[in-house]
Amino acid sequence: MVERHDKVFRTAGENDVGKIRLRARWLVVLGLVLGSMACGQETTGEMPVKAVASDGSNQNAVHLDVYKSPTCGCCSLWMDHMTQHGFAVSGHHPDSLGLLKKNLGVSPQYSSCHTAVSSEGFVFEGHVPARYIKAFLANPVQGALGLTVPAMPVGSPGMEYEGQFNPYDVILMNKNGSTEVYARVVAYQDQF
Repeated sequence: MVERHDKVFRTAGENDVGKIRLRARWLVVLGLVLGSMACGQETTGEMPVKAVASDGSNQNAVHLDVYKSPTCGCCSLWMDHMTQHGFAVSGHHPDSLGLLKKNLGVSPQYSSCHTAVSSEGFVFEGHVPARYIKAFLANPVQGALGLTVPAMPVGSPGMEYEGQFNPYDVILMNKNGSTEVYARVVAYQDQF
């Protein structure tokens, strides 16, 4: 009887390895979904955060106003990424993040958890790497609204998770509503 129990246990254990891995993957996905839901919550108030450039000053840094939910950790991590790459950022918690995005011209299919706006009025939606924002601001496309990384790709700045990376596109949004691929990010290193 013990022999049979051990055999059944071993067989069940071997068959359950795939199920355990699948459950672990679903838990990661669930965590990302819940995190994105928290990022989209409508809240009130301002967060007067002023981050400085990596050299300790922000006098010559490009300034971005970042609109986000106060409960979103990935947005704060993205803001850290930006300051580490020479930007100055101020965080704000608008009453209605969705309404702000709509008023700025960000279509729902291109939205993400946070929205950054430059002093020139360009919009940077979601986890756009600093590298591409710098390139865009150095040579803005005529008629452009800004750049977006829709959703929240794993491995993008602020969305790092256990060394995982999913390729994604940085999309150019135009004021007339059209879009095109601005850059393809196929490897983690492409972001820097």
